[in-house]
Formats: sequence, C-alpha cells, structure tokens
Amino acid sequence: HVQLVESGGGSAQVGDSLTLSCVVSNDNFQLYCVGWFRQRPGTEREGLASIGWDNKTTYEGTVERRFTISKDNAKNTLYLQMNSLKPEDTAMYYCAAGQIAALTARYYNYWGQGTQVTVS
Repeated sequence: HVQLVESGGGSAQVGDSLTLSCVVSNDNFQLYCVGWFRQRPGTEREGLASIGWDNKTTYEGTVERRFTISKDNAKNTLYLQMNSLKPEDTAMYYCAAGQIAALTARYYNYWGQGTQVTVS
C-alpha cells in the first residue's frame, strides 16, 4: 500500500501564493512518477503537473508559468508552488503516484485524500 497525504490548502486571496505538500509513504518514492490534479464541482478531475523519475516536468497550459511542481526525494515529499492565484483555481487538489508521467488520471495508481483550495 502506498499512502499519500496532502497538506497546505486553505483560503487565499486573488494574487496570493500557496504551496501544497504531499508526503508519500513508500521506500521507492524517487522511482515513481508523481503529479498534481484538481477537481472543481461538477467537473472531471484535471491534470495540472507531473514530474518523472528523471525530474522532467509537464504542465497543463492554464497553470504553466504560475504553478511549479517539485519533489524532495530525501523527504519523500512532492510540492506544488502556486503563484498568482485566481478564483478559478478554487478546487480540491490531489496528489497521485504511478508509473507514467502524464496528466491523465487513469495512469495513476495511488491517490491522496485531497486538500481544498479556495481563492476569493
């Protein structure tokens, strides 16, 4: 079993920054591809960013240049730095782990419980 736990969500004002964290309980964390997703009410889960075992990153176009994905292998922790927050960034944010770096949810095997971000 691989457990992922997100933290860092909350309320923010337009233009603020937030950093989300995701702690992954697996000894082979550095070998996984990991990503961040979000889901707004009534919508499908949307892929935002992914990072592979080689640290290559991929971003969804609407968050590119505002959001930055990174990881700390020593801490088994994934991060999402979010800058210039907009009201449309309001969503439940999830971290996920799998074998393929992609922005499609079905390629990920393990998911966190989510952390809510509300921007107003």
